[in-house]
Amino acid sequence: MSDFDLQIYAVLANIPSGKVVTYGDVAKMAGYPRHARHVGKLLGNLPTDSALPWYRVINAKGTISLTGDKLVRQREKLRDEGVGVSEGGVVSLRRFRWNGEPDG
Repeated sequence: MSDFDLQIYAVLANIPSGKVVTYGDVAKMAGYPRHARHVGKLLGNLPTDSALPWYRVINAKGTISLTGDKLVRQREKLRDEGVGVSEGGVVSLRRFRWNGEPDG
């Protein structure tokens, strides 16, 4: 496993319940600014049963990038944590975005 992978996983593991971050946020917090697409690719390759909270990562527009059943799965996981998500997968970044601080 690469250092990049380990750093991304470490950031993911620390995203608090009820918060979201963007792919770019994860990349920046991991020390790899401008690597949002790489983060997306890595998350796309996570095993289906991964314990990492992959579903707390959305795009910079504040929407879920996935479609179909995957969008529904991510939306429901976020809603279970109290994150407001529209039927189309839109989340208020202003309200639910995590800034990387331990207290949320």
